[in-house]
Amino acid sequence: MATAIKKKVYSVRGMHCAGCVSTVEKRLNALDGVEASVSLPSETATISFSREVALEELVATVASAGFELESTAEDRRTEAKRNQLREAEGRITIAKQRMWRVWGLTTPVMVWMIPEMVAGIKWPTELVFDVGLVALGGAVLGGPGRETILNAWRSARLRTPNMDVLIALGASLSVLTGVWTILHDLQMAPRIMNFAGVGAMIVAIHLTGRFIEAKARGRTSSAIQALLSLEAPVARVERAGHEVEIATAEVRVDDIMIIRPGEKIPTDGIVIDGHSAVDESLATGESIPVEKGPGDSVIGSTVNHTGALRVRATGIGEDTFLANVIRMVEEAQTSKVPIQEFADRVTAVFVPAILLLSVAAFLGWLMLPNFFAQAATWAGGFLPWINPEMGRLSLSLYAAVAVLVIACPCALGLATPMALMVGTGLGATRGVLVRDGAAVQTLDQADTLVFDKTGTLTQGKPRVTDVLISPETSSSNVLEKERELLALAAALENRSEHPLARAVVDAARANGHPQKKADDVQALIGRGITGTVDGVTVLVGNARLMRDKHIDLGEAHARAEEFEAAGQTVVYVAQGNQLLGSIAIADPVKEDAAETLIRLRKLGLRTIMLSGDNARTAAAVAHQLGIDEYRAKMLPEDKVVVVRELQDQGHTVAFVGDGINDAPALKTADIGLAVGTGTDIAMEAADITLVKGNLGAVLRAIRLSRATFRKIRENLFWAYFYNVVAIPIAFLGLLHPIIAEAAMALSSITVVSNANRLRRTTL
Repeated sequence: MATAIKKKVYSVRGMHCAGCVSTVEKRLNALDGVEASVSLPSETATISFSREVALEELVATVASAGFELESTAEDRRTEAKRNQLREAEGRITIAKQRMWRVWGLTTPVMVWMIPEMVAGIKWPTELVFDVGLVALGGAVLGGPGRETILNAWRSARLRTPNMDVLIALGASLSVLTGVWTILHDLQMAPRIMNFAGVGAMIVAIHLTGRFIEAKARGRTSSAIQALLSLEAPVARVERAGHEVEIATAEVRVDDIMIIRPGEKIPTDGIVIDGHSAVDESLATGESIPVEKGPGDSVIGSTVNHTGALRVRATGIGEDTFLANVIRMVEEAQTSKVPIQEFADRVTAVFVPAILLLSVAAFLGWLMLPNFFAQAATWAGGFLPWINPEMGRLSLSLYAAVAVLVIACPCALGLATPMALMVGTGLGATRGVLVRDGAAVQTLDQADTLVFDKTGTLTQGKPRVTDVLISPETSSSNVLEKERELLALAAALENRSEHPLARAVVDAARANGHPQKKADDVQALIGRGITGTVDGVTVLVGNARLMRDKHIDLGEAHARAEEFEAAGQTVVYVAQGNQLLGSIAIADPVKEDAAETLIRLRKLGLRTIMLSGDNARTAAAVAHQLGIDEYRAKMLPEDKVVVVRELQDQGHTVAFVGDGINDAPALKTADIGLAVGTGTDIAMEAADITLVKGNLGAVLRAIRLSRATFRKIRENLFWAYFYNVVAIPIAFLGLLHPIIAEAAMALSSITVVSNANRLRRTTL
């Protein structure tokens, strides 16, 4: 398919099982220019478009399969998600009511069947007993089970059979045996066992399973529910010189908000006045408050602790950090994991295959009774529900119904998305934002971690430690020469956002030298920057730039090597053709970097550092952190080459970076992780965004991926194991339909519950 020009998330209503998901996906993907991924747990479809497709066409396509699709305007997505969660709560309530009603009708059936099961007595008479069971069984199908029957009929009519078809057929056939038995009582038909009570219990257990599953599925969205509940309802803003209280939804960009201690920050913004500690745990998962002052950014819905702040609003509505987190989680939860592909193919043909197997079981028992009776006779000695004396037709129906209700495509369909939904939700509350579900599997398989140095392994906030004046330009007033050198360098670096450039600018301002103006400024990637100051060309950069411009470094090069050996970066400054001197800049490594790298290596991961610095500086940092390997003097294209070389060697590569120059490598790697202190471009290129800038977030991401993928493997194993073992047993007539239905419901509940156990994972 052509490159997607846009992606949108839609609500899909009416899905009940994995078969429904498969049907909706098939119908949508059959449209030209559409690539859809549908999620049952979140009841959404994420659609990528390579052409303009009218909403009406999408709605009609989904409606043709018996479901409803709904779009939401981009500026109302958060509110739509809130409404969707409320609707889910409503469905849980309805499922609970339906469960109690069905057991109210089924419990008398079970009590009434006890004398017949224990002593073979149909009380008070055979006819009354059979009519009573049929009446109660019919009431179950027409009452609490009505939705299941209608869904099954709709699905069958549209030739897209789903799980409801199997349940409806099994229960209906069971109740119809009761009708046949009544005809026998009236001497109008041969004898057959009355399974009407079994039909009622099949529906009762099915609806009970649906309720438990709905509750468990509701828990999977608790992360999004928690995020939505964090929003501040009101904001205090300055209007016409007065403080006024308004709804947060009414805040506009550039409004000045006043946040007192203990209050939530209404929306994203920049602090313009005041100092305080802010609890950003909702974004980073870290409980320790972060100090904030003028110029610092703050996140909406975080809690202001100690001091009053005046904040200028920069993001509102769907442009806030919180809204973006919810959007990323939502898209990740509807995406596909490669391991799910086989399960999807199985699910697509599962219901038709089970229908054929059920017919085969019926015909096999009917036409080859002696062959199948051997297994029944053998099992009758230790399985109390096996009765080889039931008669050929009864045994045939018994096996056919058991096959219908034992098969469980839901467990297969839910195995991956449920674990993915819980895992990505958990990550969102711990500062690990997964953009695509496939990233979970890829990171789990990664064996090599490649790190950018500046801003990733180091703090990204370097500072000038020394200013060295070239002997050729030195004079008695060294201090003035140093100030002049910094001022010239700052004039150019003021046009750059690179951390080293910021360090030079900050040092120049601290020295108090009048600011100079630079013209014709041009950045030379991987080398430095050039421009003119007072009509004279000025060069600021590394030794490579000086050599390219034929500037003699002289003794400055030897002195620079001493600083570089200690892990500092040296920037040369030249004016015209003369070297004025150099500036030594240190970028301290992050506090948790060394410890995190030790833990990563204990997990069996190979660590590599790529740096644009010279070999000496890179070696010093690598030695300090215990990095396995390092490469120096790396341009953005060089980082891409290194990643590809590692991939060609058979490694699965995860790249961790934070800057614009890391974007190509983030995209090239098997999986890219962008640290949250980095640029928007880096985050857009990455598969996973780490909101907290420390290296511990990388460790959390890897633990999350391994825990989530472990749950996916467990769920798929049990789902396949259950179906592979249970269906043949039912085919041989060794499984009571009630036990079969209970086992089917339990399999789905087990998968969902196992996924929810991810919440206990320590990241």
